[in-house]
Amino acid sequence: MNYTETISYMYDKLPMFTRIGEAAIKKDLTNTLALCQALGQPQEAFKTIHIAGTNGKGSVSHLLASILQSTGLKVGLYTSPHLLDFRERMRVNGQVIPESSVIKFIAENQTNIENIAPSFFELTVAMAFDFFRNEKVDIAVIETGLGGRLDSTNIILPELSIITNISFDHQNLLGNTLPEIAFEKAGIIKEGIPVVIGKSSPETAPVFIEKAKACHSNITFAEPSFPVINYNYQEGMLHINYQNGDEQIHISSVLAGLYQIENIATVLTAVKQLNAINIPISDAATIEGIKEVKKNTGFLGRWEIIRQNPLIICDVAHNEAGLKAIFDQLKSIPHAHLHFVYGMVKDKDIEKALQLLPREATYYFTQPQLPRALDYLSLHEYATNKGLQGNAYPNIAEACAAALVRQKPDNILLISGSIFVVAEALEYFQNMKMYQTN
Repeated sequence: MNYTETISYMYDKLPMFTRIGEAAIKKDLTNTLALCQALGQPQEAFKTIHIAGTNGKGSVSHLLASILQSTGLKVGLYTSPHLLDFRERMRVNGQVIPESSVIKFIAENQTNIENIAPSFFELTVAMAFDFFRNEKVDIAVIETGLGGRLDSTNIILPELSIITNISFDHQNLLGNTLPEIAFEKAGIIKEGIPVVIGKSSPETAPVFIEKAKACHSNITFAEPSFPVINYNYQEGMLHINYQNGDEQIHISSVLAGLYQIENIATVLTAVKQLNAINIPISDAATIEGIKEVKKNTGFLGRWEIIRQNPLIICDVAHNEAGLKAIFDQLKSIPHAHLHFVYGMVKDKDIEKALQLLPREATYYFTQPQLPRALDYLSLHEYATNKGLQGNAYPNIAEACAAALVRQKPDNILLISGSIFVVAEALEYFQNMKMYQTN
């Protein structure tokens, strides 16, 4: 098989959560363990950092990988899902896995794939571990998919565990209360391994403290470790001053969503813990790594500015906490009118999502091209009944094109609601020569 045939084999043969939803989830580690055993336990060949959380785990993963690269280490990075190219899921020092490596892995392991019958995610986890071993990485940053306790990535013994935050998402899989969701995420805490908690609440903190105590793991909370002194957002850059003991540390971030203030505090706390366990990282490497994260790791889709005038922003926010963060930031940016290209997947809480959306915006209701998508006509009907004004478009390209026609210099165009909506929007803007991702 060539690369296109190989990817088609993976998509067609293996159950894929991003396409079909809950039916693709295997609620145990059996298949991943079997695959990695057949591969000779590749995950044991390098150091790891394990990251879970409801929101922010992708940002924290990329930021931490970029910082580690800035120290001169060879760094693996495993994240999901991808935006434009399957190979984005596994990178070494920012470079995606070569097509030839994907082809070779599937060809050499096809018998095991047929016998074990893993999900798409289980297979990609094993592929990433094998790739990182072959590349002889010094350390790999591993982002969980869903949850933590039963996530396929949870077969590693990391140097550090990180849980970014807990909010409502995937309740059908993780639980209907914040403590229940926190319990699943806390499943990545390992015996004797330190853990950093990004943002907690009175409901979730006791869950993490109890799990860390049971595992004899040192637990550190980021919020009191690096409190924010002040911040400002200027011309697409976020500038933040944190208190660092008796000193201050100034951070400039091209990841300009205000929600990154919390993520960066989590990263700074993680860096401090890595220094404590003899993985040395200087302040200079930390500052440089955060500033250059997009260049170093190819990170996309978080407060992604396509154009400044009029302002066009893509953001993968899709749950209550993520959408609230976006709307709070939009309020701080002067604009005459908001145009909003919006689509959802059908296993999200549509009632809660639509209640969050600003009533004064003009909407372009649409859908990504995957079976799990919420039908654009159904979305339009739901939204109209909630008092939202706009039209329906069968695909992201048509919705973006319609929105662009109506843009004025003092407007904002936002594309959000799902990572898959943003993925197709970025592809559209690339094809229109409006945006370059590298």
